[in-house]
Amino acid sequence: MTGTPRTLAEELRTRTDRGLVGLLRARPDLLNPVPGDVTQLATRAGTRASVVRAVERLDRFALQTAEALAVAPDPCPYDTLDALMGGDAGDPAVAAELPRAVAELRAQALVWGPDDRLRLVRTARELLTPSPAHPSPTGLGPTVAEAMAGMSPGRLQEIIAAAGLPTTHDPVTAVAALTGLFADRVRMAALLDTAPAESVAVLDKLLWGPPYGAVTDRPAPHLQWLLDRGLLIPAGARNVVLPREAALHLRGGRAHHTPEPVPPALSPATERDPQLVDNAAASQAFTALATVEELLKEWDLGGPAVLRAGGMSVRDLKRTATALDTTEQLAAFWLELAYAAGLIASDGEADERFAATPAAEEWLQLPDHARWAELAAGWLAATRAPGIVGTADAKGRALAALGPHLDRSPAPEIRRRALALLAALPPGTAVPASAVLARLRWERPLRSGAPAAGQLPADGDGATAAPGPADDLRSRLAQWTLAEAELLGVTGRGALSTHGRTLIDSPSDSTAPTPAETTAAASRAAALLAPLLPEPVDHVLLQADLTAVAPGPLRRPLAEALGVLADIESKGGATVYRFTPGSVRRALDAGRSAAELQEFLAAHSRTPVPQPLAYLIDDVARKHGQLRIGAAAAYVRCDDDALLSEILADRRAAALRLRRLAPTVLAAQTSPDQLLDGLRAMGYAPAAESAAGDVLIARADSYRTPPRTAPAPVPDGPPSPDPTLLAAAVRAIRAGDLAATAERKPVQAPAPAPGAFPRTTSAETLATMQAAVLTNSALWIGYVNADGAASQRVIAPVRVEGGFVTAYDHTSDEVRTYPLHRITGVAELADDSV
Repeated sequence: MTGTPRTLAEELRTRTDRGLVGLLRARPDLLNPVPGDVTQLATRAGTRASVVRAVERLDRFALQTAEALAVAPDPCPYDTLDALMGGDAGDPAVAAELPRAVAELRAQALVWGPDDRLRLVRTARELLTPSPAHPSPTGLGPTVAEAMAGMSPGRLQEIIAAAGLPTTHDPVTAVAALTGLFADRVRMAALLDTAPAESVAVLDKLLWGPPYGAVTDRPAPHLQWLLDRGLLIPAGARNVVLPREAALHLRGGRAHHTPEPVPPALSPATERDPQLVDNAAASQAFTALATVEELLKEWDLGGPAVLRAGGMSVRDLKRTATALDTTEQLAAFWLELAYAAGLIASDGEADERFAATPAAEEWLQLPDHARWAELAAGWLAATRAPGIVGTADAKGRALAALGPHLDRSPAPEIRRRALALLAALPPGTAVPASAVLARLRWERPLRSGAPAAGQLPADGDGATAAPGPADDLRSRLAQWTLAEAELLGVTGRGALSTHGRTLIDSPSDSTAPTPAETTAAASRAAALLAPLLPEPVDHVLLQADLTAVAPGPLRRPLAEALGVLADIESKGGATVYRFTPGSVRRALDAGRSAAELQEFLAAHSRTPVPQPLAYLIDDVARKHGQLRIGAAAAYVRCDDDALLSEILADRRAAALRLRRLAPTVLAAQTSPDQLLDGLRAMGYAPAAESAAGDVLIARADSYRTPPRTAPAPVPDGPPSPDPTLLAAAVRAIRAGDLAATAERKPVQAPAPAPGAFPRTTSAETLATMQAAVLTNSALWIGYVNADGAASQRVIAPVRVEGGFVTAYDHTSDEVRTYPLHRITGVAELADDSV
């Protein structure tokens, strides 16, 4: 195609396959479904929903460039755009970056045409052009022609006369003359030199927007001076507006108050030793593993009930926070982290409650670095935002942890981008969170401001989309990302760790890697983390004060056994366990004998078993199981009838409503569990027994949900297409465009009009097909499928027989067979069409 393109479709046809691939990658919504030809692609690229989505993904300077084009003449020469962005004095930074911004807009099909005739796509112009309902972030108002539309011819002549212009014969030339005056820097300056000081002050107030103001029925003289010369134009009964051309003169030709051609710097930077950063991150990673493990242990026999509306109650969240020794907000993060990794879920029973999943059992058996990899991969891809737990939804209801409505689609992209900004710094370098947030707001100003679809944010002075409020969703997601990365051990002391850099390293250029790529990157990061994690130890140090000190993380079997026999008193570099009668009884309930417990401690302690601890174990073991409780409603039996008499006489047993059935048996009007808890609270050590009279062993058999998968992320728009799909889509668009635009030879009658299906008789169709087989030429056909849908195709016939034609279909890029009776007509292509 030669000459200047007249439409966006014509320009897209001139693009290379690589250019079309770039467009489809930047705007994947154009691919669903794959456009039939370039005309369909251009039409879809101009729809409001698609344009809004594309504009929302522009960086601040590209958006400012599009806003300048929206207030510029259409079409706009590049020099005019440069003057609007840099002003009359020019701006070297703007001049250097403007070609990049225009190229980005052109690549996304928001701008088309050569540099001397740049055109903003009509839908984008409608979105970005100033109007009273949707002020532009430029702060500019309507043009003189737009503001004076409908004004009486007589009034127009009065205005141009007051402005010192000769009268004209019609309104069109009058408006053109006034517009030329306002655009002429010399004449406009001379006019303003005669303005009263109060009039200039009014113009200064409206200069950077909003350009609208209110006046009374009898304006003051300084306002009347402006109205008489068209520097203020009526915009309603009592409103006036500063016309665009006048504002641009007063601004020195600039469309924006503060152009931002380059992103804000990531500063101030604090340099730290990379090894210290890695060690700090590894320490926090180990703490994260311990916290999630403690959560699973807390829910080993089943977690809290699921609310009717989904999620956990506030009371259960507080209990979980207490058990984890943290705040409720952090407890929500650990819950959501385990949920994203597929370690906890609801059991789906009638009385639904949360519990660990079977995957949690497998996770607990993995090495520490592999367990971290699963948590990190789940966190990075999750769309759930634990930071909004406790806030109100649209109906004023508090959002619950593990409940619905916590998904925020931009979360994965923001996590990756925030970490990528840290990765761009030298190893060990940290910057304040405010610097990261400022950069993210520059990269996506509209999404940071969270405007409604089709609306653009405007600030008080008319500057383009000033940085969004610190509490907008995108900024909050970024703040949570930085805090969560520190908790998870991806960063250390505010800087990205070595394994954190590997975590976000993806072989593809996409901002949304596949789950397989995310898992592979997490595994590589875990391999770097592994040497930094502390080695598990296989011993403890027993103390005479009934405590045991673990000098490091314990091996899993030892930690599990010691967790039953003792209670954790404090954590840190060394964990302190305390032995109590209750903890020893718990171990005895699990089926261990006193001798086994003594042997276990002696085998795993670097110090001798203290005498007080040995006495505690023997004393609790001697009393353990003297009382037996089973289910009748519930009963207590004991070979020592004096002990039963002692219980009956105890006032604390009144709530159990006990009565003697035999010298060695008491009956209770309560459940066995309540009876066990009540007697234990009174200081006894009863044991539960089965219906056969055997002691029930309370082993640590965990309650698990049925198999569950991790929650699927909620995508933020269409997924990023892979290279194979992009290449196939471009081939299909090219083939469809060939079928729609190829030049045809006439067949007896003149060729059908472009876009119309060919019409030939059955005999002509058959004869043309057979001739094409012999000459190996391509044909243009009209075809109606079994569903009655009509289409046009370019085919190269290979064989014609039995009422069917077998041909290579250029449109679908495959060999297909067509029934001849479904072909509406056929036409030969011009010699240079294929």
